[in-house]
Amino acid sequence: MLRKVSLGSVGLVIGGILAVVGMIAYTTGNSTLSLAGLFYGVPILLGGAALKSSEVKPVSVLEPTSEAIVKLRDQQATTTQNKLRLDVTRYRYGIEAHLDEVLSKLGMSPTDEERPVLSGLYEESTKDGTYSLVLRFDSPLIPFETWEQKQEKLTRFFGPGIVAEVAQLEQKAIALKLIAVPDMAEPTKT
Repeated sequence: MLRKVSLGSVGLVIGGILAVVGMIAYTTGNSTLSLAGLFYGVPILLGGAALKSSEVKPVSVLEPTSEAIVKLRDQQATTTQNKLRLDVTRYRYGIEAHLDEVLSKLGMSPTDEERPVLSGLYEESTKDGTYSLVLRFDSPLIPFETWEQKQEKLTRFFGPGIVAEVAQLEQKAIALKLIAVPDMAEPTKT
């Protein structure tokens, strides 16, 4: 639940309320309340503004996850898949975009303008009944051929127990499928 709450917005609201109460108390002559309101309100307000300016919103889950997929995830998902799913579906602070470091290390983010943007994710079962976490990227400036060339690096990067497959979607969108390979690694639970 707290993963879906913007700490920047919370800081702005609480800091704003305390600062306004402090100013009102100052104008009415209540020095104790004004000191507390301004002393705590202004720093919280500034902290909330700083967090809000460096905030990266959670990506959306594009398809609802069925109970069968949740059961499959619990049985087969690797630690990397679980951490990645939880990480990109929460507010993040102090980064440019979700998975920006990963894309940079793989040579797929020469500049901020060229970086593919993670636009959503969903979970599915492959044809052979294996769990797959699918990340959808909008990639207008990095061609699909580059993604295909990096497929083996993506597999190695995301670690043992995962095979990465890329698929081209409409409008220069890419699906990065992180497929669990239960024989290669011990599955873990969240």
